[in-house]
Amino acid sequence: MNQTTILGHSTISINRIGLGCMGMSEFYGSFNEAESIKTLHKAIDLGVNFFDTADMYGWGANERLLGKAFEGRWNDIILATKFAVMRGPNGEFLGLNGKPEYIRKACDQSLQRLGVEAIDLYYMHRQDPKVEIEEIVGTMADLVGQGKVKHIGLCEVGPETLCRAHAVHPITALQTEYSLWSREPEQALFDVCKELRITFVAYSPLGRGFLTGAIKSRADLEAGDFRLGNPRFTDEAIRENLKFVEVVERIAQSKGVSKAQVALAWVLSQNKEIATIPGTRKIHRLEENLGAVHVELTEEDLTIIKEYMPSETIGARY
Repeated sequence: MNQTTILGHSTISINRIGLGCMGMSEFYGSFNEAESIKTLHKAIDLGVNFFDTADMYGWGANERLLGKAFEGRWNDIILATKFAVMRGPNGEFLGLNGKPEYIRKACDQSLQRLGVEAIDLYYMHRQDPKVEIEEIVGTMADLVGQGKVKHIGLCEVGPETLCRAHAVHPITALQTEYSLWSREPEQALFDVCKELRITFVAYSPLGRGFLTGAIKSRADLEAGDFRLGNPRFTDEAIRENLKFVEVVERIAQSKGVSKAQVALAWVLSQNKEIATIPGTRKIHRLEENLGAVHVELTEEDLTIIKEYMPSETIGARY
């Protein structure tokens, strides 16, 4: 059974390992709707109750996919979606928008695509630098008052912004990239989340798939995969960053588990209240990821990671 944690400022328990659904509609090469729906249904059958999407994934297609897959099963799940990243009719990125009228419109459109009356957890995907966080969160709070949103969250903000936002309305979750090669949140953010009872949700806990060892070169990525344009996936960066995988593999072999399970177990070991949302389109990868809750890293394992893991990741996150 997947371990659970309380979703901040609520009585809801969510899986510590949920499912990120972004790759089911875009970004990571080819995808198949039927296969994705089977994976989503299998996730529920395995006890997963926490799923993550955004209005910009597939510029609306991902929300429509989840609306189709979860029809009649909404009581079994907690769904998070997001607003702020604007896309054009051909998928082009048009910047960020945090204006109140845009937030209200985006929420209504997400509700329609999903086919629900209320969004369980509504995130600000990124902050529009032209709009103060107090105005953004105030608008989100209005959506809670209207019954369109149950809980609100933020993505990729610092401790000061998080505190300012929380003073306007309780923030339930903070979502930020966190993994063995993206460790920036370890400092002040964990402390603020603990103090304010905000659940920390780690996305890309497998380093966009890199920490599984499946990517040895750029040739392992399909045409159209967004990682081909990511600074961490240049030829030089891959060669250097494989040092992370070598350490993960050393521990995985000693324990008889997969590299993905070690990487996920490490994330879970850093914070008892943390939840994480690895993405996959395939049932066997889903089952593998969920098995990470049974992997216990010893003090020796953690010492090996501390001593031998590279101190710097080659390439910016984006």
